[in-house]
Amino acid sequence: MYLNLFRIKLPLPGIVSFLHRVSGALLFIAIPLFLAALQLTLGSQADFDTVTQGFESPLVKLVLIALLWGYSHHFFAGLRFIAMDMGLGVELAKTRRNSWLVMASSLTLTAITGGWLLW
Repeated sequence: MYLNLFRIKLPLPGIVSFLHRVSGALLFIAIPLFLAALQLTLGSQADFDTVTQGFESPLVKLVLIALLWGYSHHFFAGLRFIAMDMGLGVELAKTRRNSWLVMASSLTLTAITGGWLLW
């Protein structure tokens, strides 16, 4: 059976669930990068200066903003899923409202911290 995934209209709770998985994978992939940067900063003052100059790059700042979104979305969606596991907010209307709350919270926190990072 042919299933065209691009024609399926996923509801917002499904999108939040999918993005929760994507953000978790993004954060998992970022762990070795942050550990490598930490290892470099602990080597010498010259290596520390190299890493700090690398974080001044616009491309690196864009990656950091994406990771900020990943962390904030994963955090808020995780809280939502924990609450749902406890039986809170499992009704359809509450699930939709909580999904909007997760999206708004994660994007707001990303905009605030990303703005601070770019400043």
